[in-house]
Amino acid sequence: MPLYRLLQDHAFDSQTVTAMSTAFEDACRILGLAQRTDALRDFVARKIIECAQTGERDPVMLRDCALKAISG
Repeated sequence: MPLYRLLQDHAFDSQTVTAMSTAFEDACRILGLAQRTDALRDFVARKIIECAQTGERDPVMLRDCALKAISG
């Protein structure tokens, strides 16, 4: 999963990682990104990490942050 691979360089507590994972899976489901090799999955993961770095911890807000980045 791209999210876990990209988290290697970041320090987040377990609750935040869980929220980020939920956001990532939801965003990928909404976008129809089933293939693990899709480059857009990496983009989604990076955006979720960026949003979490600002202090956001709500999975829905993290998901929406990534979706907003993709759409505009």
